[in-house]
Amino acid sequence: MSSISFSLEKGETIGVVGESGSGKSVTALSIMQLLSKKIAKTTKGGIWFDKMTKRLDDADELGYVKISEKELQKIRGNRIAMIFQEPMTSLNPVIKCGKQVMEALLLHTRLSKKEAKGKTIELFDDVQLSDPEKIFNKYPHELSGGQKQRIMIAMAMSCNPDILIADEPTTALDVTVQKNILELLKQLQEKYGMSIIFISHDLGVVAQVAHRVLVMYKGEIVEQGDVQTIFNNPQHPYTKGLLACRPKLDEKPHRLPTVEETMRRLDDKMIRRLDDKVIKSDSLFVNTLIQIINLNKQYPIRKKDMFEKQSYFQALEAINLDIYEGETLGLVGESGCGKTTLGRTLLRLIEPDSGAIFYKGKSLTELSHSNMRRLRKEIQMILQDPYSSLNQRLTIGQMLLEPMKVHHILSNDKERKKRAIELLERVGLNEAHLHRYPHEFSGGQRQRIAIARALTVNPKFIVCDESVSALDVSVQAQVLNLLNDLKQEFNLTYLFISHDLSVVKYMSDRIAVMERGKIVELNSAEELYRNPQTAYTKRLIDAIPVIRFNNLI
Repeated sequence: MSSISFSLEKGETIGVVGESGSGKSVTALSIMQLLSKKIAKTTKGGIWFDKMTKRLDDADELGYVKISEKELQKIRGNRIAMIFQEPMTSLNPVIKCGKQVMEALLLHTRLSKKEAKGKTIELFDDVQLSDPEKIFNKYPHELSGGQKQRIMIAMAMSCNPDILIADEPTTALDVTVQKNILELLKQLQEKYGMSIIFISHDLGVVAQVAHRVLVMYKGEIVEQGDVQTIFNNPQHPYTKGLLACRPKLDEKPHRLPTVEETMRRLDDKMIRRLDDKVIKSDSLFVNTLIQIINLNKQYPIRKKDMFEKQSYFQALEAINLDIYEGETLGLVGESGCGKTTLGRTLLRLIEPDSGAIFYKGKSLTELSHSNMRRLRKEIQMILQDPYSSLNQRLTIGQMLLEPMKVHHILSNDKERKKRAIELLERVGLNEAHLHRYPHEFSGGQRQRIAIARALTVNPKFIVCDESVSALDVSVQAQVLNLLNDLKQEFNLTYLFISHDLSVVKYMSDRIAVMERGKIVELNSAEELYRNPQTAYTKRLIDAIPVIRFNNLI
């Protein structure tokens, strides 16, 4: 970071936006003093809190004294609290949720254990968790993503902080849960009068919650101001680029502009809307590639005692769906509706209980495991988190060559290596990356590697399961453009699963809406958004964060 300067008023919400690596989280962690001195230290300037004459950080050269670690502990978590992006990694998986919140109360207050438990249940009720007493005794893995995020909010709010730092708190949540979390933060802010620093790569979310916005680029604040001014009349090319590369609901350009393209064109005095060509979504698809007939899948629910009758959760119920060759079929719905289960069942990574799946007229559900293994090269999957889906012990080259060897693609390793290099170059990487490991790449680069790995076996059908949900808007635009380019080049068919409906609309020819394991609506992308037929679909569309643009590029 370099020369970061801003102030936060009481009761104010500041939104911090920028690409991955721009310095957003480092800024937040610096305020909390959670950065290791071995990794980073303050070389100039300082951080003051609540008119303190002592600083939170180290800056002896200015004559101010850094507060002691003991004083800092009283502030951290008590007066300044933080919500992290991924609650599953922030919560201790072996301690019950209620006890984790109690721990913060016992550390920072003089409450007894009984009083702390009562306060925790009260906090769970404040963050709108149903049946707080039951959730008090549950472990993190037993809760949904939205519930875990509410636990993190309750923990952060436990000591009534003056400042709440929310670092990407809604990134992995579907639009309706995200809307509820944002409304909850507003309610808690009004109730307790706290200030919020809200960090996000989703500009629509920031537009909904923030009073002022800071735009960060390469460790610097390049633009700041109130929300309306920044989003409706951006001055810096980088801000214009961020806004331009976010998919919009009212238009569908042939390619999404990236930040780099926008900045380059602005620098060249070519200030105009990038690529006015609009994709027509009324293309006629004739050949059925995949046919799903009356597909069902249920999971047993854990019994409270051994004598209780076994009950089941219906993940998929009577799914009937056709996917046409060459199309992108979007699949949307809230968390837990069955989207990922359907995608995995199509590839028989999950076995269905009943029903049939046909691929090119061949029944997948009747294939033996050996025959299914041979067919897997034609049907592939790109997972949401490339970091966990890539083997950390293998180089990128080894990962790309392995599936080609398994499926006997090309005759020798020399040809396979040449193919791997071609695929890396096609997804924007190069030969030098063959010898690196996954941890040496950014999130966007890892997703490109996952795409290249899926292409090594020359597939015809790819399930994209939340494949861009964790990426910032600029990298997301690059990956979406890449997926569309590859679709045309290799004649691919996609099942595109996402909770971001603006992205789904941009990518899809048709969209299927899932609710509680059922397909409740299926239509062309344009028609579904223009004229939704079910109340559930209308609710999903209404929950999409929207930026009201008045004057943009």
